[in-house]
Amino acid sequence: MDEYPAECCGIVTGRADVQHIHPLVNIQERLHAEDPETHPRDSKSAYAVDRNEVEQIIHESARASEIILAFYHSHIDCDAYFSPMDKEVQTVFGEPEFPDAVHVVIAVRDGNIHEIKGYLWNGAKQDFVNVEVL
Repeated sequence: MDEYPAECCGIVTGRADVQHIHPLVNIQERLHAEDPETHPRDSKSAYAVDRNEVEQIIHESARASEIILAFYHSHIDCDAYFSPMDKEVQTVFGEPEFPDAVHVVIAVRDGNIHEIKGYLWNGAKQDFVNVEVL
């Protein structure tokens, strides 16, 4: 993975017949360097994105009659679990903005993909649950 040892992140848009991968810039390292007190984690243990970049992808996919299929990010040198921080980042007022989008977590160790897991919002449980992605 090119971003290793930083976490990668991105969005997958499309329809049943075609999908597009949109890698996002992980700005966590910059945030950490600018204000380590507010952003104590670096890009090896967290990711942050520019909301304007995300909004542009959402807008362009809507114009192309596509939907947000998935969000993805990696975990570095650990497992592909959906962490409490992942839940916090992906929810607004306790619910995800895109409840039908799968959240793919990729475990990367020594620069190689070790594990890939998917998580989908379950409204009844008010939490993300593991789903098959491959």
